[in-house]
Amino acid sequence: MSALKRLRLHDLHERIGARFAPFAGYEMPVQYPAGVMKEHLHTRAAAGLFDVSHMGQVILRAPGGYEEAAAAFEALNPAAALGLPEGRQRYGLLTNEAGGVIDDLMFANRGDHLFVIVNAACKEGDLAHMRARLPAAVQVEEIGGRALLALQGPAAEAALARLLPGAALMRFMDVAVMDWEGAELWLSRSGYTGEDGFEISVPEDRAEAFAEALLAMEEVLPIGLGARDSLRLEAGLCLYGHDIDLETSPVEAGLDWAIQKARRTGGARAGGFPGAARILAELEEGPARRRVGLRPEGRAPMREGTPLFAAAEGGEPVGAVTSGGFGPSLEGPMAMGYVPAALAAPGTPLWGEVRGKRLPATVSPLPFRPSTYKR
Repeated sequence: MSALKRLRLHDLHERIGARFAPFAGYEMPVQYPAGVMKEHLHTRAAAGLFDVSHMGQVILRAPGGYEEAAAAFEALNPAAALGLPEGRQRYGLLTNEAGGVIDDLMFANRGDHLFVIVNAACKEGDLAHMRARLPAAVQVEEIGGRALLALQGPAAEAALARLLPGAALMRFMDVAVMDWEGAELWLSRSGYTGEDGFEISVPEDRAEAFAEALLAMEEVLPIGLGARDSLRLEAGLCLYGHDIDLETSPVEAGLDWAIQKARRTGGARAGGFPGAARILAELEEGPARRRVGLRPEGRAPMREGTPLFAAAEGGEPVGAVTSGGFGPSLEGPMAMGYVPAALAAPGTPLWGEVRGKRLPATVSPLPFRPSTYKR
């Protein structure tokens, strides 16, 4: 792993017993001594601290302030950036001309600029894409020198409020800037687990002290990539490069909720983003295939790439699993994948071929476990 980048908190992770694995060009903590199962269940019951500093932090600035930057950003993204209130965040997507997804991201109105969080594996491409496609007047600034931590779980608010009392006043998808012992922290009340929680951008030179202050609390446990993946899958959340990619449209992926009325046919700012013809048509007419949840029978998980069939015997595959594993909170296997729209209704029986044998599964509503965001 010598060619991989290291997180600013690598030494801290090493001290507390992390096992590392390569991910998106980084040496990432995949689990700690408690193990993936306990880390997952602890996050659901109390609070888990994740180091997600591999993600990209980007600021978009324009001479006309937020409104000019937001209007330009809407030419790349089907979500509505204009009209987003100051101090609020929204989920968005960079799309290509074919209507596929270049990346999914979070963007926030921070008064005079947009603050954008992009996926680690996509950040270099995203930066190049934005710089090439946005007007010259819009400055695309990659933010360096800051770590990004996520504190997730039902005890996250109480834990963080000991250090930042104002955090308790935030609602789901609020963003704020707060001071901690002279360090400027950028907060959002959001995350990737289906639980209430926060993401916190911290100056690198204060990140270790801040992380240690949280980890010193009885309810906070360090959580690695293994549990992060099972938590997001239980929450029915997409992983870029697996559940969404350059060929998959937002509508196929069930992300049409992220396209506000203003950007749809008949809306005040309909279309105008790459792939709009396909995406708007699928919003009106429905896509040919859809992302679905799957609950396999028995204990054997159906992993990514498992072919899906409409019958126990014979016939060609009708789709494939894009994410799959064991759900600790569900006490059983779970998966997501794409199937024809006619087979996407909850309760539809399907079969996944695992090691040459077709095993039954049932289409399940997403998320597998209800989310607990603080509204």
